[in-house]
Amino acid sequence: MTELPSLQQLVPKHVAIIMDGNGRWAKQRGKLRTFGHKAGAEAVRRAVAFARRNGIQSLTLFAFSSENWQRPEKEVSVLMDLFMTVLKREVKKLHQNNIKLNIIGDKSRFSTRLQRQISEAEEKTANNNALTLNIAANYGGQWDIIQAAQALAKQVESGALSSSDINSERFAAQLQLAGQPTPDLLIRTGGECRISNFLLWQAAYAELYFTPVLWPDFDDETFSKAITEFAQRERRFGLTSEQLDSVMRDLETRVEE
Repeated sequence: MTELPSLQQLVPKHVAIIMDGNGRWAKQRGKLRTFGHKAGAEAVRRAVAFARRNGIQSLTLFAFSSENWQRPEKEVSVLMDLFMTVLKREVKKLHQNNIKLNIIGDKSRFSTRLQRQISEAEEKTANNNALTLNIAANYGGQWDIIQAAQALAKQVESGALSSSDINSERFAAQLQLAGQPTPDLLIRTGGECRISNFLLWQAAYAELYFTPVLWPDFDDETFSKAITEFAQRERRFGLTSEQLDSVMRDLETRVEE
């Protein structure tokens, strides 16, 4: 059963963002798509700083999907080089700002060097608790569900678990974002209105916010607009408005007491 919020929250605990539009942003300026990806890295810094300042607990950014390997080889190569460069350059700043870095996705396809760099960055920031920054790289929502099912199947095969013991909580514990709040708000930039195989299980009750702003132009004002709209929405979690009002009144009464 979905857990209801203790009180209606103005700021989401967990924001997930599909960072779309780097290539189109570059094309509009007569530049190569790779120029847009580099500009997008600056937007990542702004988004992380905004989340840190405004008390967001988890920020998950969709950087590279499992389908993105199908892009031109040169573009993929630039993306991998950019990923490595940003990791090397930014991990110190993340650590100084008490931000925990967590890379989610199938890391086995990355080079040994990049896997080592990811491991070192995660280890360095492991004890930070002001914000958890999840970077989804070689990630797909369907893959996430499959790897969770496989992990549970192995436990059943070994006799450590009975199939009848499997429930939503046990399943969620095997997913990539286990232990973190489920996403409250999912933002997609670039004008497309789909979630593109991103956090399919975890975003079941997330509020969706689509903006035409291309990712390199995503700034504090755009982020604030998404948060403001989120705060104005009624999140019912399967209840009617009347039921939710009753639940919230009861909670507020208990708080006052």
